[in-house]
Order: sequence, then C-alpha cells, then structure tokens
Amino acid sequence: MFNLQTEQPVHASLVVEHTVPRGKGIAFRRWHAKLTRTAWRCKGYIRTDLLPPVKGKSQLKWYSIVHFDSPENLNAWLKSEDREAVINAEDHPVESYQFKSFTTGLEGWFSPKIGGEQLGLGPPAWKQNLAVVLGLYPTLMIQSVLLGALGIMKNLPHPSAMLLDNFISCSILTWLVMPWVTRTLSFWLQPAAQPLPQKLNALGTIAVIGVLGGLLMLFSELRI
Repeated sequence: MFNLQTEQPVHASLVVEHTVPRGKGIAFRRWHAKLTRTAWRCKGYIRTDLLPPVKGKSQLKWYSIVHFDSPENLNAWLKSEDREAVINAEDHPVESYQFKSFTTGLEGWFSPKIGGEQLGLGPPAWKQNLAVVLGLYPTLMIQSVLLGALGIMKNLPHPSAMLLDNFISCSILTWLVMPWVTRTLSFWLQPAAQPLPQKLNALGTIAVIGVLGGLLMLFSELRI
C-alpha cells in the first residue's frame, strides 16, 4: 500500500501466498485466472501480478499481488460473492493460502486473522498511530526506569544501548502491550472501510487521549 502525495487516489495492494502441490501448476494458473476475472469485474481494479514459485520443493509457493485504486474497492472485492465462490470451489488446486493487505505498515498489530485471510485494511492511519503511542509511551517510560535502576545499560556504548533498548521495547509491544491495546480498543479500531458511528468514534478518541493525558500527569507527578 502506498500513498501518493498528489491528487491521485490512494492505491491498495494485496499480497497473497498460495501453497500448490507439485504437478498442479497448470491447474493453479487456470484457477488463478478465474479468480482474477472476479477482480476484473469489480470497480477500481488495476492489475494482478503473478510471481512464479521457487522450485525444488514438493510444495510450491506462488505469490500474487492484486492492485486496486482504493482500500474501499479492494475491500469490496474481498467480500464479493464471486470471489467467495471461486475461493470455496471444491475443485481448486490450492492446498492453503494466506494474505495480508497493506496501508501504513502497522496492520500486523491491528488486523484480526480469520482462517487464512487477514481481513480488513486496518483502522485509519491516525487511529493506528494514536493506539501505538498509547502502548509505546508507558512502555518506554517504565522500561527506562527499570533499566536505569538495574544499571543494565550503564556500561554499554550508546549505539549498543540503543539497539538493546529498542529490541526490548519492540518485543514488549509486539507480544504483550499491543495485543492488549487492540483487544481493549477493538470497538474503536475498526477497518477504515467500515466507518463507525460518530458518537462511538468520538468516545474512543476521547478515551485514548484521556488515558495519555492521565499517564502524562502520573509520570510528571512521580518525576519519572
């Protein structure tokens, strides 16, 4: 996914990994062409790039990249009945598949996985950023106090200390903090293509800003 800083529309791309048994390549190409036709009939479709597999294994990985002119049109195709019919056909040659769509690069923390598909294009970028700050701010503050008290970074060169510090904070965010944040704010962190009622949207926004403000006051009071 990339944003063009011009008057052109935002483009949306979807990367799909297909696991195809050896000897089913021709059948897969026919099936994939049928799937591509369902996208071609949808509004905003641009093109599909099909990448050949790396040979030498019993199961081959085929990759395709589907391009639409907007996240909304891509999301509409993902939910279309034509696509579902091709995906769920009993005679398809694909053993398994998975995909993920991209907007800001933060979707791994926000898009729930359902089966082999990571549905939705993620919340709006400003919500993703706000949620990450909500998780990152207290994590960094508490981490700096603990590491300082333990003296872990004291004798390390600054570049090494920064690398270790970033590794620890990113690990805490990925496996502990952000899963909790996204579960707690799931009512607010909805895909951009599914707008929330204004009152619910405002409630979530005020709650996040309020918590950040409370944390700021708490850490200031504690002189951390």
